Amino acid sequence: MTPDEKIQELNLILPEPIKLPPNLEMQFSWIRVSGNRVFISGHVALNSDGSISEVTGKVGGAVTVEQGYEAARQTGLAILSSLKQELGTLNNIIAWLRVFGMVNVEPGFVKTPPVINGFSDLIIDVFGKEIGNHSRSAVGMAELPFGAPVEIEAEVEIST
Repeated sequence: MTPDEKIQELNLILPEPIKLPPNLEMQFSWIRVSGNRVFISGHVALNSDGSISEVTGKVGGAVTVEQGYEAARQTGLAILSSLKQELGTLNNIIAWLRVFGMVNVEPGFVKTPPVINGFSDLIIDVFGKEIGNHSRSAVGMAELPFGAPVEIEAEVEIST
């Protein structure tokens, strides 16, 4: 089963492109293709309409580990949406190479890997272990854009 078919089978909804707050411009590409490598800028969780998720705050404080896991999963859907918009399909992704997961944490919170598992589990569910398996970091940060609990950037390889 292809990734595009798997998304349908799992009833996953890819959000619309991000709707930034008024008067905010981003002077970079969300997706940058160079040869057979695709660099994915940091994404946050989005609602299906492209608005930034209302779940905000620090994991280990106002945000539970379970909510952080779900935010990481929603961030994954936002990344898949950006990739599909840029590439036209997810079926030509042949490897997930690197994932950098950032978690907005309360001081002393050290359970960042279970939070970023929300992203990794999604990617492996959609692409399977062979393509979806990736190297990964899961680090705690003092703050993230828009107060998001999770931000994720990644790199994939595509067939050309």
